[in-house]
Amino acid sequence: MERINIITRSYAWKILALVLVIYTIIAGLLIEVPRLPIIEETIRNVFFHVSMWFTMVFLLIISLIYSVRFLATGKYKYDTIAVEAVNMGLFFGILGIVTGMLWARFTWGAYWVRDPKLNGAAVSMLVYLAYIILRASADTVKLRARLSAVYNVFAFVLLIVFIFVLPRIADGSLHPGSGDDSPFAVATMQGSMYKVFFPAIAGWFLMALWFLQIRLRLNNIENLINKSKNR
Repeated sequence: MERINIITRSYAWKILALVLVIYTIIAGLLIEVPRLPIIEETIRNVFFHVSMWFTMVFLLIISLIYSVRFLATGKYKYDTIAVEAVNMGLFFGILGIVTGMLWARFTWGAYWVRDPKLNGAAVSMLVYLAYIILRASADTVKLRARLSAVYNVFAFVLLIVFIFVLPRIADGSLHPGSGDDSPFAVATMQGSMYKVFFPAIAGWFLMALWFLQIRLRLNNIENLINKSKNR
């Protein structure tokens, strides 16, 4: 938590986050993009859909790190960061699925198709929803923190398998990065798109940290209120 507080102490990075996200939205809708077969103008969604998934993974890595730190130290503040990072990761994961469904509707003709990466993404979200349910089912704070921390480690391993490993070895996936395709969707982009794609990732990463900071502050306020009630 100390490191997150050091990073979030300045307002400059928040202003930068807003500037990058606004730039992404405006430039992402206006710049010239390659007219690829089938995809056509919908390739603009790479600025939003892909950056949401990258941000989700970024948040879940943060959650994994703090779950491991909790197991190593037993400090509950690390458990708090871990669970709030999962909450925000699920938020961006759902945004990634929604933007992906909209993209699929206009390129593949349906909101959902039988695709290894789509199904892997859905299963991964269910795995992390189970993390939230597991926490709610624990009777004590200590049990809840330990169970969820251990589960979080396995959940991240499953995320890597379902989103990055299985789609790479599966046949018939429509996603770039599956089978013999390039592992990154950016491989199909022209140079002008990188000027939006990388700022989009940076902007949403910073926004995710901002949202995480807000969640942690709300959690602290809730704890203070509960302590005052119990006096």
